[in-house]
Amino acid sequence: MTAPAASSPARTRVAPSPTGDPHVGTAYMSLFDVVWARKTGGQFVLRIEDTDRNRLVEGSEDQVLSTLKWLGLTYDEGPDVGGPYAPYKQSERLDTYQPFVEQLIAEGHAYHCWCSSERLAEMRAEQQASKQAVTGYDRLCYGKTREERAALPGFNENPVVRMLIPDDVPLVFEDIIRGQVKAPRPDDQVILKADGFPTYHLAVVVDDHLMNITTVVRGEEWISSTPKHILLYQWLGWELPQFAHMPLLRNTDKSKISKRKNPAARLLWFKEQGYLPEALINFLSLLCYPPVRESEVQTLQEFIDTFEWSKVSTGGPIFDLKKLDWLNGVYIRELAVEELADRVIEHETMITGRWSEMDDAQRALVVAAMPLVRERMTLLGDAAPALEFLFTPDADLVHEPESIAKLKEDAPQVLDAALAALEDLVEWNHEAIQGALREALVDQLGLKPKFAFAPVRVGITGRQVSPPLFESMELLGRESSLARMRALRQKVGA
Repeated sequence: MTAPAASSPARTRVAPSPTGDPHVGTAYMSLFDVVWARKTGGQFVLRIEDTDRNRLVEGSEDQVLSTLKWLGLTYDEGPDVGGPYAPYKQSERLDTYQPFVEQLIAEGHAYHCWCSSERLAEMRAEQQASKQAVTGYDRLCYGKTREERAALPGFNENPVVRMLIPDDVPLVFEDIIRGQVKAPRPDDQVILKADGFPTYHLAVVVDDHLMNITTVVRGEEWISSTPKHILLYQWLGWELPQFAHMPLLRNTDKSKISKRKNPAARLLWFKEQGYLPEALINFLSLLCYPPVRESEVQTLQEFIDTFEWSKVSTGGPIFDLKKLDWLNGVYIRELAVEELADRVIEHETMITGRWSEMDDAQRALVVAAMPLVRERMTLLGDAAPALEFLFTPDADLVHEPESIAKLKEDAPQVLDAALAALEDLVEWNHEAIQGALREALVDQLGLKPKFAFAPVRVGITGRQVSPPLFESMELLGRESSLARMRALRQKVGA
């Protein structure tokens, strides 16, 4: 198969349904939509497919818009930005679909079906019980008038409209990733529901054609639906788009990733956890595609510049969060200190609200503290707990009992010596603090550094594990540092 040329501007689209938190698959598909559109100098379109009115979730559409923008997957046309093919919500396009339904009925490609849901359930149960080789709708309504059908059992007043799948329906089609693909035979699919809303199968074909979508990028679960869509294109006299069926994302146990079983299937989860959008995009680009560079760290633009459909692997990509954690750490350490501080503050404000009213002095303290924690950070959320001691009033600092319990018996003497060494220190900076404490505790008391500085660390931060001690004391200041050490000295006794 010849891969599609990148010289013709492509129009791609992503069309999520607002039925809950956006799925990470929306970002996965959108990434390849964006890459192909940008590679060819075309456009990327966001369309909201909201015809399933029973499953709509309030706020879901806004989450789709905001998360795509957060990821930097900017769409050229969409519900909130408009465009030449507006509206971009299917619920606002109902008048668009009706003429095509009527055309299909008039030309014998579709028919009304009055079967009740109970009758359809009984039909499916009978087919399963008899283990029929061919299942699906049995065409009880085909060729009948309303009156003729009403005389039979299982009648419903409000009909649906079904496609009439011909015996010679083409089942093989070209896919720009997979080459020739053979799909199973479809049954007589409903294309217009009883409530007047089109089903996905009709709406997606009509909208993709009218919006001039040239490349349909979607998950491989839609391969089985493609013959139905191709029939609709042919019946309506329209040119077929290119189809690109992406491999499904898999959990580590090879099962399909789903929001019910894996919290990482929720796109918002990544933002809540403190992943950087550029790290997530880098991660998604590696799932079914070879890295641009050996290090696997690559920008979106580098991915665009080197992209070819022929390099997409059809094996089910494993969603390995360990790799994402590693990538996120790399991106965190590459950020300038001030930008990292801003992102940490924004994240902490979003998650807990604690830093929502931070003044200039407090922000400056976060900026100054970033080099102390950046090397150990995997997520943005790692910073605030590590720096909490800097923003805690001295009187409110809790010296963890378990940390105190792990101190050696000489902790009182160590704290006495440390206080004596620091009280008259002329310059309060980390070099001077380290020098004074090393002389007093290591040189004079003969303690190993590991044990010498442990009581001081617990006194300053309340914990045995903390950011670099001497730099932390410099940021905390002389008065607070000494006050905290004295408070711990009282707790450890004689």
